[in-house]
This record gives sequence, structure tokens and C-alpha cells, in this order.
Amino acid sequence: VKRSAKGYIWQERLDATSQPVAMAIAQRFDLPELLGRVLAGRGVAVEGADAFLEPSIKALMPDPSSVLDVDAAAARLADAVEAEQKVAIFGDYDVDGACSSALMQLFLGAHDIRCRVYIPDRIFEGYGPNPGAMEELVKDGAQLIVTVDCGTTSFEPLEVARNLGVDVVVVDHHQADEQLPAAVAVVNPNRQDDLSGLGQLCAAGVVFLLLVAVARELRRRGYYDKRKAPDLLALLDIVALATVCDVVPLTGLNRAYVTKGLDVMRRRNNVGLRALFDAAGLKQAPTPYHLGFVLGPRINAGGRIGDSALGARLLATSDEAEAAKIAALLDKLNRERKAIETEMLNEAMAQADIMVEQDPDTAIVMLGSEAWHKGVVGVVASRLTERFRRPSCVIAWDDKNAGTGSLRSVAGVDIGSAVRAASAEGILIKGGGHAMAAGLTVARDKLEALRGFINERLRSKTIEARAAASLELDGALTPAAVTHDLIALLERAGPYGQGNPQPKFAFPAHRVKFAKIVGEAHIRCALEAGDGSRLDAIACRAVDQPVGDILLGAGGMPLHVAGTIRRDTWGGRDRLELTIEDVADPRAQK
Repeated sequence: VKRSAKGYIWQERLDATSQPVAMAIAQRFDLPELLGRVLAGRGVAVEGADAFLEPSIKALMPDPSSVLDVDAAAARLADAVEAEQKVAIFGDYDVDGACSSALMQLFLGAHDIRCRVYIPDRIFEGYGPNPGAMEELVKDGAQLIVTVDCGTTSFEPLEVARNLGVDVVVVDHHQADEQLPAAVAVVNPNRQDDLSGLGQLCAAGVVFLLLVAVARELRRRGYYDKRKAPDLLALLDIVALATVCDVVPLTGLNRAYVTKGLDVMRRRNNVGLRALFDAAGLKQAPTPYHLGFVLGPRINAGGRIGDSALGARLLATSDEAEAAKIAALLDKLNRERKAIETEMLNEAMAQADIMVEQDPDTAIVMLGSEAWHKGVVGVVASRLTERFRRPSCVIAWDDKNAGTGSLRSVAGVDIGSAVRAASAEGILIKGGGHAMAAGLTVARDKLEALRGFINERLRSKTIEARAAASLELDGALTPAAVTHDLIALLERAGPYGQGNPQPKFAFPAHRVKFAKIVGEAHIRCALEAGDGSRLDAIACRAVDQPVGDILLGAGGMPLHVAGTIRRDTWGGRDRLELTIEDVADPRAQK
């Protein structure tokens, strides 16, 4: 396929140099050839195949001391435990922040340390520590403040804490400038001077690494001679949730975190997670899909349109009644968030269509409105990037002409560095983030300057990325080949996510049967091969999109269809289904 409905080139994931590797993996480990192809297509070497298929914390966990400042942070936390000091935990309002805060609280609570968790209000305080919050925590008796999933660029707030005589430990993973804030320790593998090679970890993954170091330090001091050390592995369900929801690469240690964390999660020992399972109607064993699209959005809903601290409270509580109450509230807030998101998305899509039509080569879709909710701008930005295949920025303006924006990008276009550069140029009030996602605060009179700066900086990269955009496929199938055994085989190379993509397959020249709209924006259909075999399929959010238009207008003509296969167990059913990602008209490929 040279050009699909989404404008992609379809190509085989496994290039010529990797094909011998795939064969060698299959032969050495007595695996089916398809599994060997899936592994080799994700860069797995023959020597690493067994470890990839059986990722373990023991094998993949590095010495925590390899991360700069871990030893200093561990020593300060161990001091707090021994001295029974009051600790304040300052976290972010997203899933990673909630998980990081809960991890620290559960660990310190297991040592009988009183903790106060402070999650800033997304609307009124924004991201990261602020001077007022630092003053409040010190006034409340905090003798040590630990920031998690934030703090790396919080120079003024951390200076306030230091001037008030309170130590601060920063545990973060966001990109950092050369200068760092005043703190006892800044534990961040994305510091420019950190050589640990662990920059792919989410904040909760870094927190877990630090907690391993704290437990080791306490053991060295003899603290556990008369009391039982906490079971750190029992906390991996929370680490797995954050790792999936923060969309970090599922490679190396992250794969071990998620694999072992899912094992812990299936035992349903965390009171808060168990309540959230029940509120969401999740009865089957959780998978990365459930973490990213069922549990994560509900935890995020508190920070987006409700109480920012709800997620952290839920994950750390041992009270069944409180957990049920919070989970029910988060479920309700998530439904409200969906309604707000739908309205915002419709408005944003209409604006974006006009913008892209006027400038087809624009490097970024940048939109804003006074009517938009700050808490949902990130979700809408993700949808715009998916639709227009270029970076996007969605801004919610307040009544003081300040805008809170969330940005999402595409592979090959580093939006985080562009935002930091704009901040350094004085265009932004503040801003930061990752290559694929970032956030900013901007004054309205600086909007055009920001738009021009980002466009100039990213235009060539965006054009290159769009021209090279491809859909990488792991093979071609027919419905008859899609079996439970095939699904089980593919699951051996999971968990899948960012950095370890779900296998995608083409179904060449299949007829589309019974295409119909379901819900508000999805299309359900069946694919039929020449041998009469059929496979149920669904195209999500495809109505009024190129993929949906082609499916609904197929009229029995053969189409090339590509997507991922999975077991659909929702509502007690158990069927195999194709999630359609792209389609192409065979007649248009000549």
C-alpha cells in the first residue's frame, strides 16, 4: 500500500537484515516462526530473546545508586524514618503523580511515618510546587518535603522551603536544564549529567528505584533487625499502572515493572484498585489496555475536573468504605469528563480543519478558547495529533488572559525541547515536558509569537515525519488464521505499549460486510475472505473520518484492512475481534 486512508505507507516491520534474526530466534528457542518475527521486528537479539519473553525485576533492576543523587535521597529518607519525622509528599495531578505519591505514602506508612500528600489543583495552582504550597506544608509541620513527578524546574518554590529550614528531595523524570533547584537531592535520570541510561522510566518507576535504595540503607543501619521490612514487590501494581498510563517505552525495566505489576494486580490486594475495578465493571484479569483506557482515565478524572488528590488517596487507602466512595466518585467524574471532552473535541476539530486547509504544511495545530476546560486540553490535543498527524497544542484561556496549554507530538518531532526553548526565549510564562508531550502557560499577547516560534523550529521535522509516516505490519492474515492459540502466542511477547507496539496485521482484499455505526462515532463490521471465513471488526472514532467513509462506502468491494487482533471479553462475552487502524482501496494503489 503506497497511500492509505490515513495517508500512511504500509510496510513490513521486519526488514531484510532482521529476517535471519527472526529465524534464529525461532530455531534456538523452538518458537513458532511468527513469534520469532514479532520479537526480531522489535529489535530483540537472539541472545536477549529468553530474557525478553521472561522479564524479571531481579535481572533488569539496576543498582539504584547508578542514578545520580539516589544515595543522598535514600540517606535523607532513612534519617526521616529513624527520627520519625513528619514528611510531606508533593505530587502531580496525573496518574503518574498519583501513583508516585501513593508509593511514597505506602512505603513511609509501613514505617509508621506520618505523611501529608499535597496534590495541587490543576485549575488554580497548575503543575508543580508553588511558594504558597511550600509555606503551607512547612507551617503544617513538615520536616521533609518530597516532590514526586515534579520539582526539577521549581527553583523559587524550593528556595522558599530551604529558607524556611526544611529539606526537599526531588524525585522526577521530566527533561531538565543544566541548572537544578536547591535540594538535598534531585533524583531524575533525565538530568543532563545523569549517565544511568534510565531516562525511559516514568516517575513512579524512579520512585520505586529510590524506595529500593531506602530499604537497603535502612537494612544497612540495622533498622530491620527488630521489625519486618516492607514487601516492595507488592507495590508493583501501582508502578505498572503509572508506567502504562504515562506512555513510556515498554522496554527493559519498564517491561518487567508492567509484567510483574500485572501479576500483583490480578491478586487484587490493593484496596483502592480493587474498588476501581468494581466501579468500572472490570471483572476479567487486567491487561495494559485496561490500565491505559479503563483505570487510568478514571484516576485522571479527579485531577481534570474534580479533586486533584482523589487518585492518590484511592491508591494509598486501606479503608474499604473510603475506597468504594472515592472509586464511585471518580467513575462519575470520568463520565462528566467524557461529555466535556466530546463538546471540546467537536469545536477543536472544526477549528483545526480550517487551520490545516489554510496552511497544509503548518508544523503545529495550535488552538484555544475561553470556553474550554483546562483539565481536558491534553485529551483533545491527543485526538488532534492522531487526526492530523502533526503536533498539536490546545489552550484553555482564563479571565486574566493567561492560557494553560497541553501539547502532543508525533514520532521524530521533539515538542518538549521546543517548549523549553520557547520558555528560555521569554515567550512563555512557564513550560516543559517530554519529546512526545508537554505543557505550557502563555499570556494571550504572546500567542502569535509562540505559534511562529514553534512553527519555525519544527516545520522541517514535521514535514519529514509526515512524509515518512508508515504503518508497520507484522504479517498478513485471513480470518481463519485468527484463533485463541494465535492470541496466546502473541501475548508471550507482551505486554505491549509505547516502544513495544502491539502486533499489526494486514487482511488483504477482504470484503467488508454489515458496516454500521455504533455508539456515537464507531463503526462495526465483519471482514470476509475468499474462503468464506469471517472476523468481527471495529473501527473506533471513525465516523466522518477517511477510514470510516471508506468502510461505510465499500459496497461489497474488496479492501485492504490493517489493525490489531484481540480477545473481546467485555460483558462476559469471549470473541476474537480486529481493531481496525487503517484501510486502503486496492484500486488506488496502482
